[in-house]
Amino acid sequence: MSSNVEEFGSGHVLADGNFDPRLAWDWSDYRRRRAEIAGRWRADGLRYFSLGYFLRNLFGQRVQKVSIDAGLTCPNVDGTVAFGGCNFCDNRSFSPSRRLPRQDIAEQVDSGIRLLKLRYRVDKFIAYFQPATNTYAEPADLRTMYEMALSHPRVSGLAVGTRPDCVPSEVMDVLAEFAGRTLLSVEYGMQTMHDHSLAWMNRGHDHAATVDAVQRSRNLPLEVCLHIMLSLPTENREQMLQTAEEVARLGVDAVKIHNLYVVKKTPLALMWEQGDIKLMDRDEYVETVVDFIERLPPDMVVERVSGDAPGDYFLAPTWCLDKPGILQAIDQEFTRRDSWQGKRFAGPQA
Repeated sequence: MSSNVEEFGSGHVLADGNFDPRLAWDWSDYRRRRAEIAGRWRADGLRYFSLGYFLRNLFGQRVQKVSIDAGLTCPNVDGTVAFGGCNFCDNRSFSPSRRLPRQDIAEQVDSGIRLLKLRYRVDKFIAYFQPATNTYAEPADLRTMYEMALSHPRVSGLAVGTRPDCVPSEVMDVLAEFAGRTLLSVEYGMQTMHDHSLAWMNRGHDHAATVDAVQRSRNLPLEVCLHIMLSLPTENREQMLQTAEEVARLGVDAVKIHNLYVVKKTPLALMWEQGDIKLMDRDEYVETVVDFIERLPPDMVVERVSGDAPGDYFLAPTWCLDKPGILQAIDQEFTRRDSWQGKRFAGPQA
């Protein structure tokens, strides 16, 4: 053990309180450090517990996610539970890796890091298996692809995007293996708690699948993040806030909040072009996001608050292309209300 490491459990916490991810991962030390960071974001002037703030305080520097395409599909694409995929989905529109000829995983990590270093001063990265369903393969294949990403010397953790109906016990075993070695976040596409909306999306699973996946994941030493989609035309604001309360009840570690946006050549694009759906305007979305975050526990990391797509794919709404403006508007709405994440959190429930 190097001399600049303070002994906490396995001894992977550095003397400055930050983490060295190349040493054996100890979740008890991590949870202690995470709780300390969660306890001070308000004192540092934030309105919600953002991912950037959390990772900077955890690792002592900026950390970026590198998108990786493992070449997998989804069970609602290949006909296992449905055909055609989600009605809003063209993976190329939200994943940089799917807009380029697919390289092997090691090459993707290298090229992704090079691109990110041109934009940011950053030396630590999380390998993010992003497009499609990244647990939808044989366990041996999953081990190979996760190992290829984790073996890069600048990769400090793994994030695995998947569906809640695609984590059978043998896949959970693989995730547990890697969680014993590194920070691992499993990101489930919950989207909403309302089954009628999931059916409208053509998800091919119900909310009970999310509850089951989260409950089984909580038995493992890993992070759980839920993806939520607001502004669905099948829901009013009250129903969206019911989803916020359900996310809080499930007690996960993090949440990603996305607005519904339209990309070309999707079923949603046809609905929008025919005038069958109305998209939420920016002011209403900002108010809904703040309503949503107010109901989350203050120690839940908010990884993002909106989504968009590249111009080659994007159709609407145009306001979501202005990310800095949306972030500023959300902060201004919190300030106007004199509010913050957790202000309306009801507390743990049985």
